[in-house]
Amino acid sequence: MKWTKATIDTTVEAIDFICIMLDEKGVEGIEIEDNVGLTPKEIATMYIDIPLELPSEDNSAKVSFYINILDENGEDGSDYGNAVLNREEFIKLLEDVKNELDSMRSYVDIGEGTISVSSTEDKDWINNWKEFFKPFKVADDIIIKPTWETLSDEESKDNLVIEIDPGTAFGTGAHETTKLCILSLRKYINDTTDFIDVGCGSGILSIIGLKLGARSAFLTDIDKHAIEATVENFKVNGIAKDLYELKSGNIIEDKELMDMAGYKKYDIAVANILAGVIIPLSGQIGKHIKKGGLFISSGIINTMADEVRENILSNGFEIIEENRLKDWVSFVAKKL
Repeated sequence: MKWTKATIDTTVEAIDFICIMLDEKGVEGIEIEDNVGLTPKEIATMYIDIPLELPSEDNSAKVSFYINILDENGEDGSDYGNAVLNREEFIKLLEDVKNELDSMRSYVDIGEGTISVSSTEDKDWINNWKEFFKPFKVADDIIIKPTWETLSDEESKDNLVIEIDPGTAFGTGAHETTKLCILSLRKYINDTTDFIDVGCGSGILSIIGLKLGARSAFLTDIDKHAIEATVENFKVNGIAKDLYELKSGNIIEDKELMDMAGYKKYDIAVANILAGVIIPLSGQIGKHIKKGGLFISSGIINTMADEVRENILSNGFEIIEENRLKDWVSFVAKKL
C-alpha cells in the first residue's frame, strides 16, 4: 500500500511549535530534516568508517507526517498506528495545519510555511536490509549465518556456524574490517586465551573467539543497541553466561570500567572500531594486556594506517602483522 506524505517547509526554530501543533491534532510518526551540525558528543557515538560530509548549515527544515488514506471501501489495510483518514478528512487536516502555520508567523519565523503532498510506499525500513544478508564463509571453516536463514546439514558439516542478528548494531561479519579481525582471531586464539573485545557491536568477534575455544571474554561498547544485540546473539549461539562479562561504557575514559576490566589480564585485545578511536585506545589498552599479549586492531581506512601504526608503536607495542583487504588495514601488535 501507499502512504500520503505531507511535508512542511519551515525553519529550525519553528520545528518544536509545529510538532506540538501536529501532536495536538492526533498526527503521529513525525519526521524532521534539518542541516544543523552534529555536536562532538553526537559524532563520538556514531559508528562510521570515514568522516561525514554534511551539507552546509542553514536555518531551513522540513517537517513531514504520514497519513493512511482510506480507499473507496473505507479500508486501510494497515496495522500501523498512524492517522487513518478519508480523503475529505485529510483535506480538512491540511487546511487546519495551514491556518495554524499562518497564526504562528506572529511569534516565530516559520520560513516558507508551505505544504507539499506526495505518496510513499509502505516499507519496513528497519528490517528491509535483511534480504541482502545471506550466509557466507569467513576463513576455511567459519560460516556467518543470519538467524532468519537456514543451512542444510551438508552446508553445516565440518564448519563453525555463527548465528547473527545485528539489529541496529554494527557487525554482520561481512565488512572487510570484521573479516580481518576474524582471520587474526582464528590464527591466535587457543583454549587458554582470555580476551577483551572493545567496541563489541553485535558481539560477533567474541562469539567466534569463544566458539574457537577461548577461556573467557570481556566485552565493552558505548552503544546501548550493541549491548542489547550482543546479549541476544550470545543466547542464540548458546554461549554460557560464565564465559563472558559485558559492560557498557568508554574504556578510554571511564576509570570504573577500566578497573572492572582488570589490568595485565588479557592474552588478546581486539578492537574493530575506527582509526580515530584506535589511536587514543592504543595508549590505554596496553594496561589491560599481559606482557607478550596481542592487540588486534581493525576498522582502519588505508589513508589513516600510518598514523595508527605510529601510535601503536609509540605506546609499547611491536607490530608483528599488517593485513589489508581492499581499502582497509588491520594490525596485530605484541605488548612489549
